[in-house]
Amino acid sequence: MRKLLTIITEAALEHLLIDDIEQLGATGYTITDARGKGSRGTRNAGWETNGNIRLEIICDDEVATAISKHLQEKYYNNYAMILYICDVDVLRQDKFK
Repeated sequence: MRKLLTIITEAALEHLLIDDIEQLGATGYTITDARGKGSRGTRNAGWETNGNIRLEIICDDEVATAISKHLQEKYYNNYAMILYICDVDVLRQDKFK
């Protein structure tokens, strides 16, 4: 069983997050633009760094836990960010740490 770690946050953090997750063991990720409304208001992505991104990582439990702990400690207090982790069944599990 693998984990799907989903991070929805401010687009301005994209490059920092990529560095963080790779250092913490992620071997790949997918990033898409995201729009919506939450506790910090509506995010419409009118400016490249003003919008939100959705970053998804398929990994093992250890990597998902390490990344989520790090992001909560480093970013939660100062940035709009939500994390969630789901169990996923994937084909070719050997491709995902």
